[in-house]
Amino acid sequence: MATVFNNTSLVRDDSFEGSLSTKDIQIAVQEVKVQDMPNSALMHRSLREQPYNVVSGHGSYFKLQDGREILDGCGGAAVTLIGHGNAEVKAAIIEQLDKISYVFTSSLITSSAEELAKCILEIPPGGFQHGLEKAYFCGSGSEATDAAMKFCTQYFFEKGEPQRKYFVSRRQAYHGSTVGSMSVSSYLARKVPYEDIVLPNTSFVSPAYAYQYQLPTETEDEYVRRLIEELDAKFQELGPQNIISFIAEPVGGATTGCVPAPKGYFLAVRKLCDKYGILLHLDEIMCGMGRTGTYFAFEHEGITPDIVTIGKGLGGGYAPIGGILVSKKCIDIIRQGTGAINHTHTYQNHPVMCAAALAVQKIVKRDELVIRVKEMGILLHQLLVETLQNCKYVGDIRGRGFFWGVEFVADKQSKASLPPSLGFGMRVVKRAFELGLAVYPGAGTVDGVRGDNVLIAPPYTISDTDLRKIVRLLREAYDSEETKLDLSLRVTG
Repeated sequence: MATVFNNTSLVRDDSFEGSLSTKDIQIAVQEVKVQDMPNSALMHRSLREQPYNVVSGHGSYFKLQDGREILDGCGGAAVTLIGHGNAEVKAAIIEQLDKISYVFTSSLITSSAEELAKCILEIPPGGFQHGLEKAYFCGSGSEATDAAMKFCTQYFFEKGEPQRKYFVSRRQAYHGSTVGSMSVSSYLARKVPYEDIVLPNTSFVSPAYAYQYQLPTETEDEYVRRLIEELDAKFQELGPQNIISFIAEPVGGATTGCVPAPKGYFLAVRKLCDKYGILLHLDEIMCGMGRTGTYFAFEHEGITPDIVTIGKGLGGGYAPIGGILVSKKCIDIIRQGTGAINHTHTYQNHPVMCAAALAVQKIVKRDELVIRVKEMGILLHQLLVETLQNCKYVGDIRGRGFFWGVEFVADKQSKASLPPSLGFGMRVVKRAFELGLAVYPGAGTVDGVRGDNVLIAPPYTISDTDLRKIVRLLREAYDSEETKLDLSLRVTG
């Protein structure tokens, strides 16, 4: 797995608000002479390293062209929910293709899209009352973020508040790779080259990341209070009447490595947004669809958002699909105004991708896999703590359900990060792959430059045996790289 941008060359800027200089960008993106891989017409993520060719997959494993079987301990990018090669989903896709493969949604729709929306939005008896009324499906989580940003803007336009033009997000957040979604993200390594073309009306506040940013003298309540005061100050700086939405992941994704917010944080955020009429947009593209042990990750927080973005686990890897879920409050404003959503994609609500996602979600609900994730997630946490907590460079183990991150540090006491140039997290991931385990790498965890983590997000259907195997192989990979790291640190002093 190649690293396209050299994060170690980035100049650290704790107050980053999208203001890196041209010089910073030139330093960050090193010009290197590369050669395309022979016999490849496909533009891979890296022009220097050939990806492994996967020839098949079944359950929690996929097989490489060289014959090796790899245990999928991260679901790709927390995508795979019900494993690989599910016959029911395959049959649902074929059934839809036998009916019709595409309709233009300006005036046509299919039952697969309608049923998927109903399946996701329905509230089971005694379930969490989320207040979400409508669903819209597109091709990816990035598209979903853009669609949500446009919808929220239209909401205020029709509400008679067209002066609202700012989006507020959090540092160390990732909401997608399109220009719009990247504008409200702060994944520096991916964002720096495009600094001059991202949207200008975006602003950032601190992440809710207690392990690295809660002061030793603070209680959890005091830390939450400080975060909310900072958010309120940002609202005041921009003018609350000028802000469209606050965007946040209920559980931080790849950039922070599965960081849940401190208790009471989102309740206070909800209250503050309500005070100023600012919409609360929760990004559940990575942490949603049951990944944290509840169907929606925000259920842990006891709040109701105005708009939610979903993806990845929505289709479980069987189709490229993302979406937005919109509250009745927001829909009513459009309903009373133009009555039309001023956003469209050629492939929105695509019949086949919706049929695939519907089959996945039906299996998740029928087989009570979210309950299984909650229960098995407790075991996964215990295994990770028992196996890794006392390791020399393991600083923190955090997450929920089947969504766990392990952060590596140079010193447990100070929580200082390892030198980025060593790429320790990526080295652990590569070694794990050699041992037959796929886990997800994270770099720049702490501030966009410093910090290493690995992310564990297995399929909901994984066996107890394979869950234990994930942790065992991860420890084996860690041990191998710890020895090399000790030597590297001695050499560098």
